[in-house]
Amino acid sequence: MEEIIRVENLTKKFGDVTVLDCVNLSLEKGKIYGFIGRNGSGKTVLFKHIIGYLRPTGGRVTVDGMEIGKDQDFAENIGIIIENPGFLGRYTGFQNLKYLADIRNVIGKDQIRDSMRRAGLDPDSRKKVGKYSLGMRQRLGIAQAIMENPKILILDEPMNSLDNQGVEDVRRILLQMRDEGKTILLSSHNKEDIEILCDSVYEMERGCIKQCR
Repeated sequence: MEEIIRVENLTKKFGDVTVLDCVNLSLEKGKIYGFIGRNGSGKTVLFKHIIGYLRPTGGRVTVDGMEIGKDQDFAENIGIIIENPGFLGRYTGFQNLKYLADIRNVIGKDQIRDSMRRAGLDPDSRKKVGKYSLGMRQRLGIAQAIMENPKILILDEPMNSLDNQGVEDVRRILLQMRDEGKTILLSSHNKEDIEILCDSVYEMERGCIKQCR
């Protein structure tokens, strides 16, 4: 299989604290990779380096042949959920996604509507996001992550606040996208999500890859 993400000797320090310690990864297209570990083990910091939100203290990250921070500032063609999705409360879900889509201007209204329906939301609803439940906000975050049909998805606890039906909907979306050749990086504290979805699982502890299975 073709490699799409390479992490080489990635180290990150905040002051005297080492958050990532010589992490090495080679991730292939068309697979779902799970990342597990306690809070503070380094999962989110690793994801932020792959995206380009953080710069390493040492080592490098290459995404789709481009070194982050050298060839490009941020990874391209990537869908993201990192921490709690932030939206404008006074606008509808569709209006929020349309505003975000207009930044890159690579999709139109039909793709936005389709992504919302796939995530279990009504694109024609006039309900403002400020009135959304936490689960609806998370569904909107999923819709945002998939709406531009990215090559890569990086999802940090995407099942948070979802009810059972929401979890089933998101699992179905992720498995479909894997079958389409997308690469998905997923962190979750839910053992069942990891077992059902992931082709490979990396366990992190104190900024290191403890084991892979």
